[in-house]
Amino acid sequence: MAETHSYDIVCKIEMHEVNNAVDQAKKQLAARYDFKGSKASLTINSDNSIALIADDDYKLGSLTEILKEKLEKRGIPLKALNFGKTENALGGTVRQTVTLQSGIPMEKAREIVKFIKGLKLKVQSQIQEDKIRVTGQKIDDLQSIIKAIKDQDYDFAMQFINYK
Repeated sequence: MAETHSYDIVCKIEMHEVNNAVDQAKKQLAARYDFKGSKASLTINSDNSIALIADDDYKLGSLTEILKEKLEKRGIPLKALNFGKTENALGGTVRQTVTLQSGIPMEKAREIVKFIKGLKLKVQSQIQEDKIRVTGQKIDDLQSIIKAIKDQDYDFAMQFINYK
C-alpha cells in the first residue's frame, strides 16, 4: 500500500506569548510620556480576551498599536485578533475588548475544504472539530495546497502543523 502524507490546518494561539506581550505593552505604557497620569490599562480576562481601557479614542488607538506591535514581535498573528466595538466606560474612559481566535470557525473551514476540492488535486480534506486534516499520496500536492491557501489570504489566522 502506498504511503500517505498529511497535515492539519489549525489556528492556535500561544497564551504564554500573549501574556508576555501584554506584560511588555504594560511596561512600555508605564514608560511613555503621553500616558503619564493616564487611566490607560491592559488586562487579560479569564476568557482569554484582552481588555483595553484608555482616557479617549486617541489614547486607545495608541494603546492598540502598542499591543499589536508587542504581539507581532512575539509571533502572534494579528489576523487572530478580533477587535470589539469601542464603548464608553466609567470615569470618562473608553473600553475595547480584543478576543483571540482559537480554532477555525466551521463556516471558514467549509470554505477552505471547498477551495481545496476546487483545486482538483488527488487529496482528501476533512473537518475535525476546529481543524482541517488534509491527506494525500504526493507531498508535492500537499505543498501546492499550502501555497494556494496562503495565496488566498484569508481574513483569519491559520497554521499548518503535524506535517507527516
